[in-house]
Amino acid sequence: MRLTRDEITARLATGLDPKGRGDAMLERLVDGDEVPGRRALVDGPPRPAAVLVPLVEHDDGMTVLLTQRTAHLAHHPGQISFPGGRLEDDDQGDAIVAALRETEEEIGLSRDLVTILGRLDHYVTGTGFIITPVVGVVRPPVISKPDPFEVAEVFEVPLEFLLDPENHKLNRVVVEGRRRPFWSMTWEQRVIWGATAGMLVNLSDVLVRKCD
Repeated sequence: MRLTRDEITARLATGLDPKGRGDAMLERLVDGDEVPGRRALVDGPPRPAAVLVPLVEHDDGMTVLLTQRTAHLAHHPGQISFPGGRLEDDDQGDAIVAALRETEEEIGLSRDLVTILGRLDHYVTGTGFIITPVVGVVRPPVISKPDPFEVAEVFEVPLEFLLDPENHKLNRVVVEGRRRPFWSMTWEQRVIWGATAGMLVNLSDVLVRKCD
């Protein structure tokens, strides 16, 4: 499916929550299990974070820009992720500001090149973060300068592939005695899983199911 900027913006504005962007964190039910992205495994309130979901607007269709984290990082080494991180004091509680700042720091993509279209539903990680995924569009060519400490590689995956529910695999693992479901998808030799895959499933639900 080929979506325009305006169509994506309109569907993001509606989202999955009919009351208008509350805490509808991945509303798809999962066979009676906990819904991925709804509950942390740690005690205490979740800490706010934000990521940018960068859509690259090629003439032959959009792609999603992703990063592969370096193998030596303490948290999520080697995993595929969106650029982003926790909110800092200078962000003043603004998820868009945080997502754009982190994107500049991680991959050198200037915030001036990103047009914000909206956001997805909040996603709660097992490590205690509540992530706001901010969706933005970028015109190519995308010239990135990855931070070599944090980012091993920057690459793109066709949006059409990521939106197709046939490419979404539901997995389950037992963590601290609880069965935890998580999403994954495989593009060529790359496995996208966990929070990143969950947010992409959310993107698919919002953009594709609005067509039903």
